[in-house]
Amino acid sequence: MKSLLWILSATVLLTASCTKTDEKDSAVNAQTLNQQFISAWNSKNAIQLDTLFADDVHFLQGEAHFQGKSEVSNRWVRETMGTISNLRTNVVSSGTDAQTAYEAGTYSVDVEPTTPGAPMGEGEGNFILLWKKNPKGSWKLSYAQLEGLPVRVK
Repeated sequence: MKSLLWILSATVLLTASCTKTDEKDSAVNAQTLNQQFISAWNSKNAIQLDTLFADDVHFLQGEAHFQGKSEVSNRWVRETMGTISNLRTNVVSSGTDAQTAYEAGTYSVDVEPTTPGAPMGEGEGNFILLWKKNPKGSWKLSYAQLEGLPVRVK
């Protein structure tokens, strides 16, 4: 009787631990998602960035607010990609659950001069990138907010 009770207890514990492992394995890593974004930005791959955006993505920076994949792609990515390079982040906070993932912290970028002979600049500020799982199970960037300081001469 004791061995049956022990086997039953072990089975319950094993089942519970497997369930927790399955839930953990299905969670996304926000750092991995953001690294995909940073890698695409730094390689100036606008097409890959487009695939990372949710259809209803929002982008906020200062007074600018762009909404929807097309507007964010055109007005944020394509208009600034040529002058901003070497995106780096320092994560201060992050979190995930079954449907959302985020990272927030500080960022820095190299800013290309817009006129010949002008010096290179460096921009920095705060960021948050929020990812959501879409109905098809793919993770898409849903919200991006950047608050930058004035660009400094590098």
